[in-house]
Amino acid sequence: MVRDLLPLLPSEPHTARRPHRWRLFLHSNGTLKIGFFSIAFIITGIIVYVASFPPYDPSWRLPDWHLPSRFDPDSLELADPNGPLHAPSPSPPSPVSDVLTLEQIRDIVAPTRGFFSRDYSLHLGWNNVRYIFEAALLQAELLNRTLVLPSFLYARACEYNITVCANYATMVNKGDAMGSGQWDGLPIEQQMGFRIPISAMVNITHLRSRQPVITASEYLRLHGQDPESESGNGFWARQSYHTHPNVFETNKTKTPSLFVIENHWYSSINTIRVDYISEAMKRRGKLERHSEPYHYNGSAEYWPPQETTELSVFLRWRGHVMEWGTAMSVLEEKSDLVGDVDLHDDQVVEELLNVHGWEVLHSFNTFGMDPAKLIIGPARLVAQRSSIRGFKDDFHDEDADVVVLAGETHGDTRAGAMMFTEDLQRKRFASSVVHSLIPPQKVLDLAEVLSLRMRQRTGGRMWMGAHMRRGDFVEFGWAMEMGPEDHIQRVKDRLQAGRTALVDLHYNHNWQTYDDLDGVMLDPEQATLPPPRAEDPFFIATDERDPDARRTFAAAGAVFLSDLLTMEDRRDFGWPLMITDLVALVEQQLLVRSSFFYGHGLSSFAGAILNMRAGRGADPRTTVLD
Repeated sequence: MVRDLLPLLPSEPHTARRPHRWRLFLHSNGTLKIGFFSIAFIITGIIVYVASFPPYDPSWRLPDWHLPSRFDPDSLELADPNGPLHAPSPSPPSPVSDVLTLEQIRDIVAPTRGFFSRDYSLHLGWNNVRYIFEAALLQAELLNRTLVLPSFLYARACEYNITVCANYATMVNKGDAMGSGQWDGLPIEQQMGFRIPISAMVNITHLRSRQPVITASEYLRLHGQDPESESGNGFWARQSYHTHPNVFETNKTKTPSLFVIENHWYSSINTIRVDYISEAMKRRGKLERHSEPYHYNGSAEYWPPQETTELSVFLRWRGHVMEWGTAMSVLEEKSDLVGDVDLHDDQVVEELLNVHGWEVLHSFNTFGMDPAKLIIGPARLVAQRSSIRGFKDDFHDEDADVVVLAGETHGDTRAGAMMFTEDLQRKRFASSVVHSLIPPQKVLDLAEVLSLRMRQRTGGRMWMGAHMRRGDFVEFGWAMEMGPEDHIQRVKDRLQAGRTALVDLHYNHNWQTYDDLDGVMLDPEQATLPPPRAEDPFFIATDERDPDARRTFAAAGAVFLSDLLTMEDRRDFGWPLMITDLVALVEQQLLVRSSFFYGHGLSSFAGAILNMRAGRGADPRTTVLD
């Protein structure tokens, strides 16, 4: 835990501490006292009234917008660059809050070994970036370093004409800003995106209360550099970030040193990256350290050769790592090599594997849906000991000021981008996923209000929701159904099954939570609200923009976010609610609060919802991904 980071109150003015002469004078002159306070009241009112006006900006004017009906989703002309500027009246950007002083940044870093950062893949969508952040938090904690996150993210689209959002967020060409050719060949308006502060997506203040975290712009300020010089693509600038000393450094020639964990060191072929190697595992394998730390090709320690056995060789034919169930099948198949061992006793099986040079590791069950990065199901795996590499063991003792993990690690890996040698640490990571990296409070507050409105639409009963990934999933053939009619029917079928489950849970009162998360309480709404009826409307979050398709969904009973939002909501929330990624963040939190949720197992959007529902105390039987 880091100490309270709220700015200290300014010192009290000297004159404010000695008011006794004015008090004595006014106390002895009643008429003058009344006049004095009357004049003071009038002057104060004038000052407050004048101060309430924004500073003059000659470029600002009130747009001639036509407000859409709050109950007609088709009145919104979404992301049409050639259409009229149909949008609700947004509030201007509020001033940046929670700006840390240099002393506060220094105090965050001081108890740690220095800085840890990544080459962040900011060209990806928010939920994939979130998975990278989750892993980075774990990696920084293992190295006892302050995590440096990017100061901004890239939102992919505007809910209205792009010129509307460009008035409130910096519009960039995504390819140019991120050094990617992903959007080349698209119409120019589809190549544009918006740079938004990370605080629009993440509650940084809350995150800092749980772990030492600063932003790249704060790192630059701490080293006397312009925060505007932050790398545009999210990669750590190896040269420019290391040209200036820390402002508190007395030796002004000492610039921050750098150690880069090369990507192929982190996940080299035929190796398994774990959080750390347990002491018991070290003893079993007689782990040793390299004498030359800078010539170890990414591993500070090594396993000396051990005698192979016929069983260890047979296991190795299946790969250097396998699921627990697969390992059990191998042992049963080679019972002649196992001997008289009770294969139904997990402890006995683990000891048998250890003898033959294999270790049991812990991770999360993917349920065949790797992109979802689920944390709600434990998984045991069996790995050849000689293939195991500990992240903490390899890199904790590096004494460079900054340690950077190069390249990407979240593809084809489970949640956390590493495995765990002890199940307790896996559970701790799962807890951090749902309790540390949370959205800004106003996103949560708005989601609560919208959930109440959904409940009002269902007559006070439970309400259900779904995510319909269309857009690029239709283009790539990944959508569960290609046509909008078939897709909405599939959603209704899944929700009907969900309604049956909710009715059963309601009358049997056997509600549960995910056992894999410690300290989670059952969501009280589940146990108190009556179940939904077949004719009740349901909420849909979708990236479908075709008006005809959206009318098809609405005719089937779908409610969109635009149906629930009021003009007051948009004004209170402000300009970020015009950014598609922020809209999706609100939709995500709304679906976290649904009584039943259905989504696509190949979507990171849906996977994050499932994880957050688990942290909120939803029953496992109230979520379906396929």
